[in-house]
Amino acid sequence: MNPELEIRPLHATPETRAQLAALLVETVAGGGSVGFMHPLMPEAAATFWDGALDSASRGERIILGGWDGPHLIGTVTLILNTPPNQPHRAEIAKMMTRPQWRGQGVASALLREAEALAVQNGRTILVLDTASDEGAAGLYERAGYTFAGELPDYALKPHGGLTGTRLYWKRIGG
Repeated sequence: MNPELEIRPLHATPETRAQLAALLVETVAGGGSVGFMHPLMPEAAATFWDGALDSASRGERIILGGWDGPHLIGTVTLILNTPPNQPHRAEIAKMMTRPQWRGQGVASALLREAEALAVQNGRTILVLDTASDEGAAGLYERAGYTFAGELPDYALKPHGGLTGTRLYWKRIGG
């Protein structure tokens, strides 16, 4: 499968909310460590995205979607809401790609767009974390992120057991 990828910021619509919720449920069911435990009920996933989309409408974050026609195949969030002493920083979060589209450049394209939007918003450094077990460390390292360290036993895996988290950063812009 080679998607005809279109990347755009997401806004609160019933269809977008439903597709984001389905992607989150699928990611967690597949073992993706994105802050939730399996089984994740669709209602709980939709509630999470309601809050995130509300935050986006206030300019606190940008949620990007990668689309193949009418199908949401990936997403990433750029968190812009930082403390007053960190207006130069943003965070990459909730990177998810549907399993059948992994390895085809969707996550890389989403990450590049998030970086460009961070620069447009006056940010000069990005930070992120990814699970030590089955996380996206390779993606971030190929994209030029610097490994800062690992925190052991940071979170529960979606199906149980502990995993560490790997911390990364990248300078962007000027």
